[in-house]
Amino acid sequence: MPSKSQPYPDLDPIEKLDPAIHAPARLMILAYLAAVVTADFTFLLNQTGLTRGNLSTHISRLEEEGYIAVNKEFVDRIPRTLYTLTESGRNAIDDYRQNMRQIINQLLV
Repeated sequence: MPSKSQPYPDLDPIEKLDPAIHAPARLMILAYLAAVVTADFTFLLNQTGLTRGNLSTHISRLEEEGYIAVNKEFVDRIPRTLYTLTESGRNAIDDYRQNMRQIINQLLV
């Protein structure tokens, strides 16, 4: 119940949550990429447990947002796709983390 000094909590942190990151699968992908320098498709597939199609769709969305960079190369004539978190992606995760902390600390009391 709201107090008399603050009738309603400030919901701004919830409104600021980035929907591109807030989806569980995309948050998982970004979390793994934040922990490593670079990762290939197979690594992310194994770590996240997503299907190939699902992972590909979420990666495409994150690339469109500018949160990850995609580098395609060949290793012994075998194609390999590497993903790296961009500076924009790292900043977006930091903002997301800060907004979630505010939500937990201020709104969920």
